[in-house]
Amino acid sequence: MDIIVQPTPNPNALKFILEKEVMLDGKISFKTPQDCKDVELAAALFDLRGVDQIHFFQNVITVSKFSFEDWDNLEPAVQTCIENFIGDHNPDIKVFDPESERRANLPPELLHIEQILDKMIRPGLQGDGGDLVVKDFKDNVLIIKYQGACGTCPSSTAGTLEAIRSILRDEVNPDIEVYLAPEV
Repeated sequence: MDIIVQPTPNPNALKFILEKEVMLDGKISFKTPQDCKDVELAAALFDLRGVDQIHFFQNVITVSKFSFEDWDNLEPAVQTCIENFIGDHNPDIKVFDPESERRANLPPELLHIEQILDKMIRPGLQGDGGDLVVKDFKDNVLIIKYQGACGTCPSSTAGTLEAIRSILRDEVNPDIEVYLAPEV
């Protein structure tokens, strides 16, 4: 199986693009080995020394590593692991995703923000192996949380965040503020 490996803006994350789907619908991030107990491919990747997070989206697996680990050793190990486990992998992973219900109940202004993020921000983040979720919006303050490669990317806390602010100020409200949710 051919696997295309692409860098992301995050030096600690690589995208592994496969010829077959790893997720039929939606996306999922695994932050701990316990998160993926029912997904053997993800669990096997967590068994590799240095793997910090895993993100599945369509035919892409984004692997984030701890900064102490070197890609020279980890990248071929990830490729071998994918090759060994992809044959038995079921891409029809059922993820509890309350997003559609949440969006149905959003106030119009927040729904508009989500639509702008869907159109102008998320495709770029997803193309780099990540994403974002809106955690809160009140009094013109939007709180977001990055997922996948974006979660540990140095540029996500500066340049990317400023780009999101700028777009939302142009498209929604010039007084809007955007901040990252604190890690819990």
